[in-house]
Amino acid sequence: MGGPGRGPGRRPGSPDTRGAILAAARSAFAARGFDGTSTRAVAAAAGVAPGLVHHFFGTKDDLFVAALNLPFDPRKVLGAALPGPPEGLGRRVATTVVGLWEDEARREQLLAFLRTVMTNPEAAGIVRMGIPAVGVPLLRSVVPLADAEVRVNLAMSQILGMAVTRYVIGLEPLASLPPEQLVDRLAPVLQQHLLGPSPGTASGG
Repeated sequence: MGGPGRGPGRRPGSPDTRGAILAAARSAFAARGFDGTSTRAVAAAAGVAPGLVHHFFGTKDDLFVAALNLPFDPRKVLGAALPGPPEGLGRRVATTVVGLWEDEARREQLLAFLRTVMTNPEAAGIVRMGIPAVGVPLLRSVVPLADAEVRVNLAMSQILGMAVTRYVIGLEPLASLPPEQLVDRLAPVLQQHLLGPSPGTASGG
């Protein structure tokens, strides 16, 4: 005797509905990728009406960001660092990233996220898809180059390597380097990855 408009076996908006949708989304994204996953398929796997996916998460992009399980929305945080002169892009990104890690309220969440990604294949798969699905479109407006995806991957490898070395392993002297010095050293490397000359184009013949 379910309410009108709800198919048999469909769960209404109960307290566990959001978690069920998120679990189904993570499995779907890990198995089929971003493009191969539909919100309707996620709803079916979670046993809920498709409208509840939109109710709890909005668009498929929003659902994917939620599935990443980051303690912040990368579109908002990184997006705020993008506007400005191109020659300052690396510094703005470095300042944003280091600022996130130096925020003690977020650091434990980021550490938990990083450890999960490093040990859980499903979580790693979602992040692997997250870079081209979220990071590349976000940065393409300021990195309008043919090899933008490679550039974003290289910048991400630099950021993740720094985070693991400084905050997970605690390798000295990097672990004790003042944040402003860390930004000074990280900024030019990110600038090169994102907007520097591609190999073989830095100088004439």
